[in-house]
Parts: sequence; structure tokens; C-alpha cells
Amino acid sequence: MYERFDEAFPLRGGRAHEVTGQGAAVFAAIACGVGMRADKRPAMWLVEEWQAEGLNPDGLALFCDPRHVLLVRVSDQKAMLAATEEALRSGAVSTVVAEVPRDLSFTAGRRLQLAAEEGKATGILMIGEGMGNNAAESRWHCTPLFSPKFRQNQVAMQSLQTPDSTLQRWQLIKNKSGTLGCWDLVWDAETRRVIVVSEAGERPHSAARGGDDSFCPHVAAE
Repeated sequence: MYERFDEAFPLRGGRAHEVTGQGAAVFAAIACGVGMRADKRPAMWLVEEWQAEGLNPDGLALFCDPRHVLLVRVSDQKAMLAATEEALRSGAVSTVVAEVPRDLSFTAGRRLQLAAEEGKATGILMIGEGMGNNAAESRWHCTPLFSPKFRQNQVAMQSLQTPDSTLQRWQLIKNKSGTLGCWDLVWDAETRRVIVVSEAGERPHSAARGGDDSFCPHVAAE
């Protein structure tokens, strides 16, 4: 059985989730934007200070308002976990993204879950391939997808007047609250929504809302 996309995203609040793959940063940025629009609190993004590359505000602006993303650099993973836990618990932010380069213990993962629940925030741990913590509420694998299938769905995309965008594949590979799923989608930067492109020949799912501005229509290509 498979989870419907509108039942899996936007992410369940008050929980910590994991994302991996080449599209992990895009996934996290979209989740930040959805979270900020839903309850007006800013987001926080944590990285270890050894990383030479930083967040590009112009790139973030496609997905969320970079003026409301707090960038925090920490010395090591111990400091990362402490800062992430404190931010989640504080209630001051809607979403906390932590780029975690090494495995977490179950105890560390559980502490983050409790902190997210207390602060009513959403935690997103960007992890490496093959990593994962049993305490995570969900785990996603996200990658850009360059496939003829994108061209097959051009008619559906044009009917929504959606600007051309890179097709992405989001796979829900762990889910404590339901079943799993796999979706091909694009991000419409103009309307700030995720558009899920159904398989050709599928019946379209009914549209559903996940928060005030997080409309995710399911579109069937004919």
C-alpha cells in the first residue's frame, strides 16, 4: 500500500524527519517555506562550520523567504545536536534543518523527537546515503529526475500554466504514521506549491490542502 502525497506532505509537525539524496536541500527549503507560511514563525538552518559552501539566498528565494531563515554555524556534531534540540524545544521557529554528516544514536534521535513535540516545530535532518535513525518519524529520498516521463506530462503541466521546472522524485522510504510512497513532482515557484505529476493513465487523486497555502493538486496526464 502507498501513502497519498497530501497525507504525507506537508510534514507532520512536532516531529523530526530525515531526508537524503541529491534533492535533499530542495526538499528542506520547500518544507521551510511551507512551515513559515503556516504559522508565521521563522526557520533555522544549521551547518557545521567546516563546510565551505553556504546557503545562497537567491537560491532559497525560489522556495522560501531567505529573510526569515536563520543560518547557524556550529563547531561539530555535538554542538549541532545541542543547538538543534534547543531550537526545536524553544517554540521560536517553525522548522529546524540540520545538516548531519554522521550517524546519530537512537537516544539522540529520541531527544530531538521530544524537543520537536514540546516546541511544536518540525525537524528535518539532512543525512547521507545509507544513514538513518530509528527514532525518525519519516525518511525521504529525494533526487532530481531527468526522464522522458517529464515530457509525457507536458500537457498536464501546461494546463496549470506551470513554468518549466526540474522534475523531482520524492520517495517516502520510512513512515511511522502510515505507509510508503513515491511521487514525481515539480515546484511551482510562482504560486509556491508542489505539483504532483501522476503516472500516465492514473486517475487523479482529489486535491487536498495541507495548511493555508500548501495546496498540492494531483494531476493525471492524458
